[in-house]
Amino acid sequence: MQKPKTRIQERNSRAILDAGLHVFSQHGFRGATLDQIAELAGLSKPNLLYYFPSKDAVYAAILSRLLETWLDPLRQIDPAGEPVEEVLAYVHRKLKLSRDYPRESRLFANEVLQGAPHLLARIEGPLKTLVNEKATVLQGWMDEGRMAQLHPVHLIFSVWSLTQHYADFDVQVRAVLGPNLDPFDAAGSFLDHMFRRTLSVNAT
Repeated sequence: MQKPKTRIQERNSRAILDAGLHVFSQHGFRGATLDQIAELAGLSKPNLLYYFPSKDAVYAAILSRLLETWLDPLRQIDPAGEPVEEVLAYVHRKLKLSRDYPRESRLFANEVLQGAPHLLARIEGPLKTLVNEKATVLQGWMDEGRMAQLHPVHLIFSVWSLTQHYADFDVQVRAVLGPNLDPFDAAGSFLDHMFRRTLSVNAT
């Protein structure tokens, strides 16, 4: 059995992962180096290698932690809840992630754009399983006439694209809106209105 980490080990591991997130999100996997990560974490390179044996190991740990964060809002959709409100709550949770974790969103997007070499097994496994599970819930609500008939998986894709856009294309969004406007101030109400009309059985 693996011994639990000491507080110092926990602190150093977090420092490495936080530094790695910053370096990878700035330079990509290929451009990042262990020296950059170690310097930002305030550790020597040999000390870093005590915790993670390679750059790949640091990157994989960051992506694994990130994927769990990314999937949690989808897990929270409650089959016993009111359909439209459940989907809208999911939209707001995803938008909040984009606001609070922009570097993580861009890192995830970059990994996928590269063909997801470090994440493909997780995408084809746990992510796909969860999406299929929630798509079944959505389809059940549609079959009961409790929300509009839509392709359930593409509905989930649309939530991803319309919320993560604010993080992945932050520079473009802010340049278009202007320097004095926070993109997230109006985004929540706009997406709520748009999805509510899309999901409503009685929408015209």
